[in-house]
Amino acid sequence: MSMNASPRTCPLWRRLDAWARDYAYAARGQARAAVGRATPAALAEGVGAPIILIPGIYETWRFLEPLAAAVHALCHPVHVVTELGGNRRPIVESARRVAALIEARRLDDVVLLAHSKGGLIGKHLMAFGESGPRIRGMVAVATPFGGSRYSRVMPTPALRAFAAADATIRALSSAAEVNERIVSIYGWFDPHIPEGSELAGARNIRLAESGHFRVLASPRVVTEVGRLAR
Repeated sequence: MSMNASPRTCPLWRRLDAWARDYAYAARGQARAAVGRATPAALAEGVGAPIILIPGIYETWRFLEPLAAAVHALCHPVHVVTELGGNRRPIVESARRVAALIEARRLDDVVLLAHSKGGLIGKHLMAFGESGPRIRGMVAVATPFGGSRYSRVMPTPALRAFAAADATIRALSSAAEVNERIVSIYGWFDPHIPEGSELAGARNIRLAESGHFRVLASPRVVTEVGRLAR
């Protein structure tokens, strides 16, 4: 797929294929997360800048365990917020739980590594949380910074909260001053976010890969975390 191509001009069969591959990746990821072995204590060891992992909705931190392991291999301590559980709570409440970890562990110069909803939680921390000054920046993968039009037909309140008209989404969109500290990484086609994840003022990286989940496997994600955490 050309990097300059648009999903609107892409043949339907290619988009359907991308969609199927994405959900296959997500299913494998959830299965892997159910049997994850890394311990939070072991991941939190390291001499580099601290990294905080923030998963997406309906994901535990173990869904991002391969990323955690790759970043930890670069000697960065990776902190996981087990209190988020499956990340079903409202963005504001979830941000408070991440902030509590930052304060309890007295972390400074933090880099956030977030997926999807996790990027919204991270931006809320950066823009409105008391821990904002302790955060160096964030690498956000496939985050609906402007919301998703699909949210209005979703079956649960947690998913409908991604509507562009939602008060929290609008507040985050207005908080543009922190965008320059964000790296937004996304694929050429995201079946969950037709609007895309481009964020004005941020460092935007559009991958040749497609998907809402498969982009997590791109080596570029770990590269950008390492670059931001140097």
